[in-house]
Amino acid sequence: MANIASAKKRARQSLKRRLLNTSHKSMLRTSLKKVALAAESKDKKAIAEAVKSAVPLLDRMAKKGLIHKNKAARHKHQLNEMLRNA
Repeated sequence: MANIASAKKRARQSLKRRLLNTSHKSMLRTSLKKVALAAESKDKKAIAEAVKSAVPLLDRMAKKGLIHKNKAARHKHQLNEMLRNA
């Protein structure tokens, strides 16, 4: 464990950040899975709803630096492909 006050604070901050990042990544994966489930059902309306909620989430996570912007773009393209092919 750190002895210097700033190092102790840094450790506390990184713990909070890690928990928050884990939560956000889980939320993102869940939204992507919802789109995939909707795509399996071939219900165009359900897919559109799921994509509509997942795309802003991808953008937000990319902006925060949780995922790379190219990864967000790739996922958005894949989601739109699911919607187009339904």
